[in-house]
Amino acid sequence: MAVKIRLARRGRKKAAIYDIVIADSRSPRDGKFIEKLGTYNPNTNPASIDYNEDKAFQWLMNGAQPTETVKAMLSYSGILFRKHLQIGVVKGAISQETADARLAEWKEVKEAKIESKRQSLGATKEAAKKAAFEAETKVKEARAEAIRQRDAEKLAASAPAAEAEAPAEGEASTEEQA
Repeated sequence: MAVKIRLARRGRKKAAIYDIVIADSRSPRDGKFIEKLGTYNPNTNPASIDYNEDKAFQWLMNGAQPTETVKAMLSYSGILFRKHLQIGVVKGAISQETADARLAEWKEVKEAKIESKRQSLGATKEAAKKAAFEAETKVKEARAEAIRQRDAEKLAASAPAAEAEAPAEGEASTEEQA
């Protein structure tokens, strides 16, 4: 029986969330599985990967074969590197302490990269929001200025007409007095 570490789809249309499962390679994608390791949500940026790393490592060491997508996720979180180091320990190439130190160092660097990506995405989002707000403000001010100019033109156009009517009435009143 070939055992695979793969994704099982769930969630609604166009908003899929996946379970990371251990399953027989002959079973259907969303069918029977042996064990659920965790979840994968590709809808967030960066994608959320939450699973039991110890169980995944144990299954890899026992011969379970990950699919390409799951292999990329395991590599991203360091499980394949941990397997590589553990094989070196078993063969006697390095000690367990050295392997643990290398893995801890790798994880620190990886966490720093992930955190910097989250911060840069947040900063980019804030900058875009601020730029959109400034553009909206400029458009609003331009509209307000256009309305003020239009009202001023109407007022200026109506003022000479009112002045022209006023002297005509004044002349008529002086003629009546005479």
